[in-house]
Amino acid sequence: MAQLDTLDLVVLAVLLVGATAYFTKGTYWSVPKDPYAGSYANGNASKAGKSRNILEKMEESAKNCVIFYGSQTGTAEDYASRLAKEGSSRFGLKTMVADLEDYDYENLDTFPDDKVAMFVLATYGEGEPTDNAVDFYEFVMGDETAFSNGGTAEEKPLSNLKFVAFGLGNNTYEHYNSMVRRVNTALLKFGATRIGEAGEGDDGAGTMEEDFLAWKEPMWVELSEKMGLEERESVYEPVFSVTERDDLTAEANEVYLGEPNKNHLEGKSKGPYNSHNPYIAPIAESREIFTVKDRNCLHLEIDVSGSNLSYQTGDHVAVWPTNAGKEVDRFLNILGLTDKSHTVISVKGLDSTARVPFPTPTTYDAAVRYHMEICGPVSRQFVSSLAAFAPDESSKAEMTKLGNDKDYFQEKVSSQYLNIAQVLESVDKSKKWSNIPFSIMIEGINKIQPRYYSISSSSLVQKYKISITAVVEEIRVAGAEHVVKGVTTNYLLALKQKQHGDPNPDPHGLTYDITGPRNKYDGIHVPVHVRHSNFKLPSDPSKPIIMVGPGSGVAPFRGFVQERAAQASAGEKVGKTILFFGCRRSTEDFLYKDEWDKFAADLGPSFELVTAFSREQSQKIYVQHRLKEKAKEINELLQNQKANFYVCGDAANMAREVSNNLVQIISEERGIPAEKAEEIVKSMRSSGQYQEDVWS
Repeated sequence: MAQLDTLDLVVLAVLLVGATAYFTKGTYWSVPKDPYAGSYANGNASKAGKSRNILEKMEESAKNCVIFYGSQTGTAEDYASRLAKEGSSRFGLKTMVADLEDYDYENLDTFPDDKVAMFVLATYGEGEPTDNAVDFYEFVMGDETAFSNGGTAEEKPLSNLKFVAFGLGNNTYEHYNSMVRRVNTALLKFGATRIGEAGEGDDGAGTMEEDFLAWKEPMWVELSEKMGLEERESVYEPVFSVTERDDLTAEANEVYLGEPNKNHLEGKSKGPYNSHNPYIAPIAESREIFTVKDRNCLHLEIDVSGSNLSYQTGDHVAVWPTNAGKEVDRFLNILGLTDKSHTVISVKGLDSTARVPFPTPTTYDAAVRYHMEICGPVSRQFVSSLAAFAPDESSKAEMTKLGNDKDYFQEKVSSQYLNIAQVLESVDKSKKWSNIPFSIMIEGINKIQPRYYSISSSSLVQKYKISITAVVEEIRVAGAEHVVKGVTTNYLLALKQKQHGDPNPDPHGLTYDITGPRNKYDGIHVPVHVRHSNFKLPSDPSKPIIMVGPGSGVAPFRGFVQERAAQASAGEKVGKTILFFGCRRSTEDFLYKDEWDKFAADLGPSFELVTAFSREQSQKIYVQHRLKEKAKEINELLQNQKANFYVCGDAANMAREVSNNLVQIISEERGIPAEKAEEIVKSMRSSGQYQEDVWS
């Protein structure tokens, strides 16, 4: 009976709570909704509760043009945004920009014929889709692609779909622009109609921007004809509103001062850690590994214990950079915002499909320092868009000329590697460009992107410490007053200097806010996440490997050799392990010189280090030359022992020459035509026997 009485009381209590909830609508325990609780809480929350039906989204927001992007570094996303703005301002299209990973594609067969879809697609690595385009790519390229109404390729299920395509690639890679080429072919196969040519931009030739500009004009002409559009005078139409907040100060708890999301703002950072949500990792160790004073190469050990971050040997670590104080100050100063640098602003999309690229409320300083790629390359189109806001007519004329004259822009801006603030200074430094709306800067400047480094340690040996090997970058421009400094590597150098006792590090005259927003990075921390790679050791350690990695390209191979040395020490059979390493001089930049001796002791005769010191003799010698000297052994390992062949480093010259030399080695050693040898190398790539981790 006592049990029944207790149950009655529980039921009555539940009914009372329910009634209270109904009549008060939850007033007593509700909390104000944080507009960034979804988008910026962590890496997974951004998609929660959001419709994945693109047609539904277009219908409810009255759009007739969607620009999808597949982007790894932010450039494709920037081009998509620029197409959206131009389509709206010049042609009156109702445009929206869409991340490919945010939507499903089974219903593309119901895409209305009075709308158009644009695809701006970067090719990543060796012909792979970017991370956010993987699902879309696998869907359209699948053997059994199924649309909502069924229909095979022969039945042309996409006959209503009009599409536009532009690809971003690099001709130094074998699979140049393969993403846009394959997607274009697939969409045409399913009956879609392409408007204009499938454009291709080439980062390898340094012509990406001009390729894009040359492609889009005839595309707009054809699209206008097909959709009955009329061009009008283009005027700036802001995508975002920027409101200065008199009711908030930078010290207010709800103001973001560089924190990437709400969890970080509240000091409750939690995983999963990914490209939307970094882990603030302590730097356990840092040291200089060059022995000359005018160049730097850093070795860092990043401690990820307790974060649930994991990596495999050969993966990449992403470092989230902070802009140098010198460049932040330059940017704010030329815009006349220095006195307002810590003024709180709220940024909101003026359209339901517009996504603010960083959490707000924030400050001008925090937005510029932590979120905007202010040191990135400048486009002619962006310079042209700023002409209307010039401080006087002569500056307006100069900006217009820069925007319209390709050769003049190349001479004055591109060849000098000027960032946007430097461009404005070069036109007129004596006046503030305070007429420029901050909104156009948010729209026209890419969101700052993490920089990826090949991990130079073995996950078998050091599971919770990730090694980074990074040459501190600088570009000296002939005739220029400035030296272009790498944003992230100089940031890492400042962290290393701080760790070694310098209280106010300023590498190369650059200062960084290395303690982070609200000192959350104090104690030498850096925001990171891990990106998994296909650049992997064979699962069987007895299989031979050949590695070619000059300079910092040796990074992943330090991890490979470290792992094989540990396996050998544990009694496992380890196959032949040959490393070709090159640098300028053995006394200056011979990376990990002492470590190779230790690894050789563990691995015994199975390990061989072949060096090329380019400046220690009258005629320069590089790793590709050393490869040919070992032609017989290389061919034997590849042909008879099926060795894996790895290349890491410069794509434009070294990797291409290594590939050409390998073709020559196979041709000569096997007595076969060069064409047949090329087919063999191509087959090695396809099967994963030949792997590259290269950059340009």
